[in-house]
Amino acid sequence: MFNCLFMITDSGGIQEETTILGIPCITLRKNTERPVTITQGTNMPARVVKEKIMSTFEFQAESKKRPRPPKFWDGKAAERIIKVLAQKGPKL
Repeated sequence: MFNCLFMITDSGGIQEETTILGIPCITLRKNTERPVTITQGTNMPARVVKEKIMSTFEFQAESKKRPRPPKFWDGKAAERIIKVLAQKGPKL
């Protein structure tokens, strides 16, 4: 997946993975349970409609902008949680 120019999927997990990797994703569904991937610009829903899939593909292929993951999708959630607990949490 890392070497792809873009992905086509119906999987929510793949939508997240492509977002982390900065790979444009075309989702063959009307909606997604991962709306941040759409608002972030890494994922575009195309349903299962040939014309929509093709127009989305063309848009993604022509786009020079490389998608970026959301702010806190950096793999450091545990570090941030530990820091907050250490500062404000109960003594363990």
